[in-house]
Amino acid sequence: MDKINEMRIFTEAAQRGGFSAAAEVLNLSPSAVSKLITRLEQRLGVRLFNRSTRSLNLTEAGQSFLVSCESILADIEQAEQALSDYGHKPKGLLRINSSSGFAKHQIVPLLPEFQRRYPQLEIDLQLTGQAVNLIEERVDVAIRLGNLKGSSLIARKLMESPRIICASPDYLARFGSPVTPEDLNAHNCLRLSTSESFNCWRFTSSLNKPPAGRKSISADKEGLREQNDYQIEISGGFITDNVDSLHELAVQGGGIARLAGFMVQDDIKTGRLVPLLEQYNQEKQPVHALYPHRRHLPLKTKVFIEFLQASL
Repeated sequence: MDKINEMRIFTEAAQRGGFSAAAEVLNLSPSAVSKLITRLEQRLGVRLFNRSTRSLNLTEAGQSFLVSCESILADIEQAEQALSDYGHKPKGLLRINSSSGFAKHQIVPLLPEFQRRYPQLEIDLQLTGQAVNLIEERVDVAIRLGNLKGSSLIARKLMESPRIICASPDYLARFGSPVTPEDLNAHNCLRLSTSESFNCWRFTSSLNKPPAGRKSISADKEGLREQNDYQIEISGGFITDNVDSLHELAVQGGGIARLAGFMVQDDIKTGRLVPLLEQYNQEKQPVHALYPHRRHLPLKTKVFIEFLQASL
């Protein structure tokens, strides 16, 4: 077996944490993968994995070899992709990772037009509420909402979406409308279990003085009125790990929710939801496309990002 294939098999086993998982991806048997790794270790004269009946872990030499293999395999992929881009017709498999809410309301409606433009592309849309390792999962582009944490990934800003606090007319008829952010403490606010920051609702208002117990952040140029940024940690009797469920429960009168503008704009137009506390300049949520750092951006990734920037 040539060295490149040995590197691919070793890398799959290392990234997926087991011979069986690697074998499934490579269409090999676990015993075949194990034998190939053993032969590779014998040829290199070092142990790459510490094996036990319950776990498979890289040795220090294995960790070093994995870094080199990932770099070499990425260079090979980039070189092959660069050649295919000469025809100016993106093709192959495009793996996209996104949250389910953004995909449902923003990406999926655009995909028919995108596929009409690029019929040789196959789309694999992966939906998850959690961040994934783009390199390990072989994701070409990920769509992320909110402020980004530092990483080696490249980010391209696609849009900003306001976060809108809203409730159904039925809920407001039964429990009344909050007049100030502090009034939310007396309401059933719908929470998300996968994000602590999601349940801290931020507000900005221009007041002669900040609300009691809230710190003022800045003042305007004339110093007459203060710009007050503060947050309310909401509470309520419902929590879920799915934003679509929050949306549906809000429409059905189950409580007050803070949701992305792209998710509730149609509900507000039709009167199914009513925006609340608009005078408090609720925060806007940035949306970015992320992709692995590469010297040569694959054409399939490039055209998809540019399509989203033009369409959103």
